[in-house]
Amino acid sequence: MSAPQHNSQTAQTGKTWIWPVVAVLVIVGALWASGVFKSDPAKKERPQQPPVPVRSAVAKSETVPVALVGIGSVLPVSSVTVRTRVDGQLDSLGFKEGQDVKAGQVLAKIDPRTFQAAVQQAEAQKARDEAQLANARADLARYGQLIKEDATSQQQLDTQKALVAQLAATIKTDEAAINAARVQLSFTTIVAPISGRVGARLVDAGNIVHAADAAGLLVINQIDPIAVQFSLPESNFQQINAALRNSKGGEKSIVVEAIDRGSREVLATGHLVLLNNAIDTTTGTIALKANFANAAHKLWPGQSVDARIVLGQQDSAVTIPAGAVQRSQDGNFTYVVEQNGTVRMQPLDISETVGEKAVVAKGLQAGERVVTDGQYRLQPGAKVVEAGAASAKAASGAASSAASGASK
Repeated sequence: MSAPQHNSQTAQTGKTWIWPVVAVLVIVGALWASGVFKSDPAKKERPQQPPVPVRSAVAKSETVPVALVGIGSVLPVSSVTVRTRVDGQLDSLGFKEGQDVKAGQVLAKIDPRTFQAAVQQAEAQKARDEAQLANARADLARYGQLIKEDATSQQQLDTQKALVAQLAATIKTDEAAINAARVQLSFTTIVAPISGRVGARLVDAGNIVHAADAAGLLVINQIDPIAVQFSLPESNFQQINAALRNSKGGEKSIVVEAIDRGSREVLATGHLVLLNNAIDTTTGTIALKANFANAAHKLWPGQSVDARIVLGQQDSAVTIPAGAVQRSQDGNFTYVVEQNGTVRMQPLDISETVGEKAVVAKGLQAGERVVTDGQYRLQPGAKVVEAGAASAKAASGAASSAASGASK
């Protein structure tokens, strides 16, 4: 009976050490499930990105012009299609395509022989009629003596007087015919009616030209000065009208700038010459026109430009360099440099951009620093350093390394 008692004690001892092991395994499993032993990649130290070199500028508060901008088209102040006024063969041309010409300059000549003959014929007719008039006046003088001697009748004398008057009127008709023939002859020499730039030659010498030809010989456009016609929304009319009423010099005192639509360069500065007398009801716009001096020929007929009309000035406007303004699907924005050297994306409302300056209507305060160059490498929260400072720091580091290597 002693053997069974020994087995019972051995089994009890085995159960005693199993339970602590099971308890340890349960605790370890629980800890594993809770993630204590799992590695967290987010907690691993990430390498710090170097600051992005950029260029920046401070938003300023300054006085800027109050202006409206409309899309305009450049027009010549005057445009003339030169046509012949008589029929004939075009003998010669006195201009080159694209040449500047002066008013009165000879442009073309038509064969004048037919018209010279017409002048000579009219002059001959006048000479014949003058001879008849001289004879009629001599007869009238003789009839005047005869009537005193009762050698002729009063009726014959009156008839002779009427003949003299008739021939005198004929002489005037002849003179008018001579003048008309000379005018026709003068039309064979075609001169420039205005000063301007000649366009393409439309007819070559040697061709027969007619006064009824629609195309003409050439077109002259006056391009200095030159005009820009543009339109603005109907809602801006009262603002423009008020500026005109308040200006002492009328329309000519209202400044208008012609701006290149691509580069935003101010091409020319002129003055308003026309505020149209009616609003276009089909488009809801009002037409305006301005004249510009154009000695450098920066404006050209047919060119599309932005016309900026200055109506006054705005005090304490926030301005930034135009290069700081970025565009996205959501509109304009800029990167603002925070105190800690990081950047944030700031939406902007831009009222206008002129040259290298943008006027901020909403979204920015004067004194804030904005990034003007290097934005393509930025994202919100990125750390930045001024490009000049980064270069200086890199140069200083290189010099220190070189000095350290030399000392070794």
